[in-house]
Amino acid sequence: MTNLTRRTLMQAAAATGLAGVFASRSAFAADEPLGIALVVPSPVGDVGWAHALAVGLEPVKAAYGDKVKVTIIENVAEGPDADRIMNKVVADGAKFLIAGSFGYQNGALQIARRDPSVSVLHASGFQVAPNFSPFAAKYFQGTYLLGMAAATLSKTGKLGSVSAFAIPELITSINAFTLGAQAVNPNIEVSVVWVNSWFDPAKEQEAAKALIAQDCDVIFSNAQDTPSVISACEEAGVYAFNLNSSMKKYAPKTYLGCVTTDWSPFFKASVDAHLAGTFKGQNAFLGMADNVVEVVDWNPNIPADTMTKIKEIEAKIADGSFSPFTGPITKADGSEGVAAGATLPDSDIIAMNWHVKGVATPLPK
Repeated sequence: MTNLTRRTLMQAAAATGLAGVFASRSAFAADEPLGIALVVPSPVGDVGWAHALAVGLEPVKAAYGDKVKVTIIENVAEGPDADRIMNKVVADGAKFLIAGSFGYQNGALQIARRDPSVSVLHASGFQVAPNFSPFAAKYFQGTYLLGMAAATLSKTGKLGSVSAFAIPELITSINAFTLGAQAVNPNIEVSVVWVNSWFDPAKEQEAAKALIAQDCDVIFSNAQDTPSVISACEEAGVYAFNLNSSMKKYAPKTYLGCVTTDWSPFFKASVDAHLAGTFKGQNAFLGMADNVVEVVDWNPNIPADTMTKIKEIEAKIADGSFSPFTGPITKADGSEGVAAGATLPDSDIIAMNWHVKGVATPLPK
């Protein structure tokens, strides 16, 4: 596996020119290994979103060996640079592209439309094409459960979330966290700080400290690729949890748990389909039933009776008999979000752009 940086790719593109890069495609032989490129907005490191995506490719490498060549390009900011880098790796022969950030959508979709022989997976988006599949995790299934635990342990009734960007995937995670907490304590209030970054340790730490100063005694690190929030909470003696991969080693005392994501079943099935010529673009919204989402590292301070209830709900979420987004649910503005007895379909959850009652911070304009 090759790990590259934004700088390396941009230097190569500048040296050859994109026209020369695209001209080199004809030299790619059909019997060469399948080129798989993963592009991510932050360092792969040992925790977080980028790390979880990289780990998800390990079973693909184990299954296919030298029949695949995996390249990971780290620290690629959303925007023109990402577009150029994705074009570069495809021009160099990659036929399977994993665009690992919401803001890569337009550039990755253009690649898919221009070259039907390339299969593209795009993280957290909504566009679909014959060779272009958006994929996202049903984090909300796990954050609902952690909300139950948070409300049980909270002494102030105030919870917080340091969140990356106000995209539906993260909005639903906050909403389910709030609803799970309200199932234990209906008066729970959740405050949110949007840092507008996937990777900004200093800003994330400042946001966590600001929430703690507001008496939030459980903090949800919502899609940070660093342990900054978790570490700040450990130092302050405040419970915290996160998404994608365990950060327990950074908070051995106050770590509440983690909503992990295992992308390997989805990545392996998608590569299988590409090689078989059967890849079909579709919206992959994956959760517990797909063996993608799991809650791990539960804090031992959670009372036994609460854990029993959590495990009961977890089983119902996994078998489809319960959804965190079953009404009645009221929006933060007081209007009806979900009618009593109704359950939001995945299509509405994927597009969610409103907060539930109890989230005190308005969504950014």
